[in-house]
Amino acid sequence: MVSTNYAPEHAGIGPYATQIAEHWAELGHDTHVLAGMPHYPSWSLEPEYKGALRRTERRTGVTVHRRAHTVPARQTAVKRALFEGSILLHGAVAPPRMGRPDAVMAQMPSLAGGILAARLAAKWKVPFVPVVQDLMGAAAAQSGISGGDKAAVLAGRAEAYALKRASLVGVIHETFTDRVVGMGVDPGRIRLVPNWSHVPQPRRPRGETRRHLGWAPGQTVVLHSGNMGLKQGLEVLVGAARLDPAVRFVLMGDGSQRAALEALSADVPNLDIIPPAADGEFPDILAAADVLAVTQHAAVLDMSVPSKLTSYFQAGRPVVASVAAEGGTAQEVERSGAGVLVPPEDPEALLKAVRVLAEDPAGADALGAAGPRHVAAHLSREAGLARIDALIDEALGGPQP
Repeated sequence: MVSTNYAPEHAGIGPYATQIAEHWAELGHDTHVLAGMPHYPSWSLEPEYKGALRRTERRTGVTVHRRAHTVPARQTAVKRALFEGSILLHGAVAPPRMGRPDAVMAQMPSLAGGILAARLAAKWKVPFVPVVQDLMGAAAAQSGISGGDKAAVLAGRAEAYALKRASLVGVIHETFTDRVVGMGVDPGRIRLVPNWSHVPQPRRPRGETRRHLGWAPGQTVVLHSGNMGLKQGLEVLVGAARLDPAVRFVLMGDGSQRAALEALSADVPNLDIIPPAADGEFPDILAAADVLAVTQHAAVLDMSVPSKLTSYFQAGRPVVASVAAEGGTAQEVERSGAGVLVPPEDPEALLKAVRVLAEDPAGADALGAAGPRHVAAHLSREAGLARIDALIDEALGGPQP
């Protein structure tokens, strides 16, 4: 597998790449991962990896080959290009030392990772199977990144280069399909492989966790967890917090926009920005909130479905989604039955939905309870990994011994 993001990264794509690789290792396969240095979602290098140029590790039965790259603290088109370019250059100059594999999988949106995986598969003459988690060309155009228009063209070309060389292409949501076809991929080679809930169910009583966090019993708490990047448009939560000092808003995580959000909310006492939770505490903190928020800029339509949604559904709390109604994120929330949609970039609409839920606790609980049911029926880890196995088996020509 080629995946820039991998354990110990605990947010975004890293957990999915890790669980796939560890699953293969558990089945007895000799599993190798070409990865970057841990840096996400803080966009700062983990201390133990500072100064490391290359490193090979054994993690839970998986051999991980790490290669150094740039880590831009602030996202611009140029800095993102340097990030991808450094991954591509180092991976090409120093590929993993290993025997010929049976197949190569790539976790994209890493453009460099997709190109490296395609080239390695061609070198070894084995099937190449990318899984599209985000579409970087569309992301550059839709997220508001500086220089995004030119970046979108270049990113789209890089994605097309990799995807057209695939034996099969996995996409995590059906809204990605048209764009992938538009890059020249035969629709008959595209398979839907949705992500799964990679976190356990909450264990601690909600009241106990709230006391630990300092959340008052009668106070409505709206929590956003995950990456604080441009496409999330988290300014809408700052705006909603300004409108009602009685509602507590909590942004838990890290990312390139954290400092800007801290500055923007410096005079908003009912908004807290806290570090990412430890893995063992994460499900309980999600469950302790009254409302879980997912936000995106209005322009974000068909390039990303936040991985946080699967964790939100598992937590059993109602979701308020401030996203474009025609996008993949809105489709997932509606499909789950666990949340409500409000127009993106509209603080008043978001706050109104939160108040409606706060005034109807029984209705809010019923809405939230639909999340775990949806996970059990459609988003279990077992089902997700079985879909990945089926994808690889098909690329290899049938189930392998």
